[in-house]
Amino acid sequence: MKAQAILFLSSVLTVFSSPVWAGDAEDQRIINAAKPASVAVALKVAKDTPVQLTGTIVAQVKHEHYQLKDQTGVINVEIDDDLASAAQLKNGTKVRVIGEVDTHRYKAKDIDVVKVDILK
Repeated sequence: MKAQAILFLSSVLTVFSSPVWAGDAEDQRIINAAKPASVAVALKVAKDTPVQLTGTIVAQVKHEHYQLKDQTGVINVEIDDDLASAAQLKNGTKVRVIGEVDTHRYKAKDIDVVKVDILK
């Protein structure tokens, strides 16, 4: 009976922890595949293209949503709080972000960020 309970619990834990592992592997895939690009290029590439952008935060649009500007344009970036806080991402903060281009039916392309480096 104890063996069955242990087997059941380990199966449940495996099932519920698998998505966490998959997310980490997916983030690492994006980080490894991302190539440096400009905002202008990011606005032209296909959905799910990994990109690395370097620029300045110019506005917080809403919670976890910011505008990033480089010499070629401005793009919205979604940066989860676990990557960087709003206090770290004030207007004028220079950053390097890595993420995937995301497209939407009724709004402009943006970047779903998986890694942020705050630059000096």
